[in-house]
Amino acid sequence: MRIAIIADTHMPKRAKSLPKKLIEELVNVDLILHAGDWQTKDVWQELTRYAPVEGVIGNVDNQDLHNLFGKRQVFDFGKLSIGLIHGDGKSKTTEKRALDAFAFEDVDIIIFGHSHIPVLKEQDDIILFNPGSPTDKRRQPMYSYGIIEIQETILLKHVFFEDKS
Repeated sequence: MRIAIIADTHMPKRAKSLPKKLIEELVNVDLILHAGDWQTKDVWQELTRYAPVEGVIGNVDNQDLHNLFGKRQVFDFGKLSIGLIHGDGKSKTTEKRALDAFAFEDVDIIIFGHSHIPVLKEQDDIILFNPGSPTDKRRQPMYSYGIIEIQETILLKHVFFEDKS
């Protein structure tokens, strides 16, 4: 199984359309996970043209998205369990809030967004992954999203690119 991981698309505020580099990837995935801050339901509708989409809401998402998604989800792919959350909130770091959200669940990977900062690291035997943003890199050098390939082994990586058009 091949899964695209995206967050913080902020469309149409930060981009009028999905970047070409991301679309090229989406045609080859089995599932899309979005870690919130879509901004409008139109983003979800566009993503569903490429693959099934699951996600969570972020702090800028409108009521239409709140009607579709919750604040957190857990997905099981065989023996692999993935927690998905946006990561916004008060106090603590985004990473700490994401970890705390799944403190009482047995997850292998926690995917989060909010900071727009790509993260791939292990903490307390849990892999933390923030895909960054494909449309709003803020102070990051490049736009980004993530890919996870679930086979006999797990491959989790960022895809970085310079042009969001």
